[in-house]
Amino acid sequence: MTRDELLQGLADPSHSWEMIVIGGGATGLGTAVEAASRGYRTLLLEQGDFAKGTSSRSTKLIHGGVRYLQQGNLALVLEALHERGLLIGNAPHLVHNLSFVVPLYDWWEGPFYGIGLKLYDMMAGRLGLGPSRLLSREETLERLPTVAPAGLRGGVIYHDGQFDDARLAISLARTLAGLGGTPLNYLRVTGLVKEGGLTTGVTALDLESGREFRLRSRVVVNATGVFADQVRRLDDPAAAPVIAPSQGTHLVLDRSFLPGDSAIMIPHTADGRVLFAVPWHGRVVVGTTDTGVEELSLEPRPLPEEIDFLLAHAARYLTRHPSRADVLSAFAGLRPLVRPGDGGETAAISREHAVLISGSGLVTITGGKWTTYRRMGEDAVNRAAAIAGLEERPSATAHLRIHGWQESGAESAPWDVYGADAAELRKLAAEDPALDEALHPNLPYRACEVIWGVRREWARTVEDILARRTRALLLDARASMAAAPRVAELMARELGRDAAWQKAQVAAFRELARGYLPCDIL
Repeated sequence: MTRDELLQGLADPSHSWEMIVIGGGATGLGTAVEAASRGYRTLLLEQGDFAKGTSSRSTKLIHGGVRYLQQGNLALVLEALHERGLLIGNAPHLVHNLSFVVPLYDWWEGPFYGIGLKLYDMMAGRLGLGPSRLLSREETLERLPTVAPAGLRGGVIYHDGQFDDARLAISLARTLAGLGGTPLNYLRVTGLVKEGGLTTGVTALDLESGREFRLRSRVVVNATGVFADQVRRLDDPAAAPVIAPSQGTHLVLDRSFLPGDSAIMIPHTADGRVLFAVPWHGRVVVGTTDTGVEELSLEPRPLPEEIDFLLAHAARYLTRHPSRADVLSAFAGLRPLVRPGDGGETAAISREHAVLISGSGLVTITGGKWTTYRRMGEDAVNRAAAIAGLEERPSATAHLRIHGWQESGAESAPWDVYGADAAELRKLAAEDPALDEALHPNLPYRACEVIWGVRREWARTVEDILARRTRALLLDARASMAAAPRVAELMARELGRDAAWQKAQVAAFRELARGYLPCDIL
């Protein structure tokens, strides 16, 4: 269904939803899919685009959390490893096995990390992705040809999951629609509707048309990530904050900095975080930082000191030392960490999620990470259904195939992330030779993907296409800026927009993309 068709479902003022979910990131989408899979009438409202915020700015890993193993948080690791295994089965077109190598430079690191990662294997059990083992110096250099060789003793290899975060979000939105739910982007919740002191719905504004809606629901779930406190204050202006936002920045480098099929994991950086250098879509993603922030933004920007930190740490472990000029794109996301009772550094705050129930019945789900999004949605819907007095129904998402699912290894190149939809993309490209043309020589995307994003995936802006339907903005910010006019032209034909719209879209995107260029972040 198109966005206009989905909006028509909101027009009837007598229509009542059983569950309205606010927020179109990982947590909101997971919650809405969970609700719809149980047969509840479900509406998801997102003020921007799906995964506009943190959920498109992750380290691109579905993992148990080696850092939490170091902290002794075994319960969180067990839960994440279990969810990792389920997700690889439910979305094999988007999540796959990736080998990680820990380079060893001190004598004690081999037994220390070797034993820890064997424990990691044991905790994964039958959902494990492969055994960890010690590597010789020669094997380590074979897997990591550009790792710093001076003092290298060997390595430890282990396995975790990698994915495309924004593409998973879009696939979840399509899964929701396939289950009879309604996912709507660019519909901002402006207030909560109350009757007798209880939350009975929301007011919302369509940012495209300016039309306002008053929507009724048996229960409302606040799944807005770092903005959860803002929605809680719509319910209770005096609500104490529960979110301690933390910024994580990543750099994207050319693949020549880390050729091969393995990622690097550095167990301990100067700020106490784990550092990764991960091959992804023909590039290398280096991250992440952990910086406490006060100001919230839908478009957070990397700080100069974060970029310097990542470049310095990359230089310690790579034979080629990257500079700002080598960075193809730099992006930042805000983590919705649950605020501890006694304060403390954000790097030490648990990523476990929390479900909060206000006096009016507003349900807030926050914290967590992409790996555990399904479990978070299950917990939120369990509580929300009980609050609303909905018919009790068991969760059905543990083995729910996500839109695009197909047998692992099925032919879908060059559109692997579309899974079973790749065949339809191939047909679309065959309709017109112009649609099979690359958007830019330095990007792996074709014009047909723009058409597909508008027709099938509710893309509304040039940014939607270049940042999330494709990952052009993250892979090469300059190339994405060059591709923007062609994308605007293709979208305008589909959406019925004029030349003025195209010009405004290109200007807005280029202004956005400049913030992803480290040379402009001084």
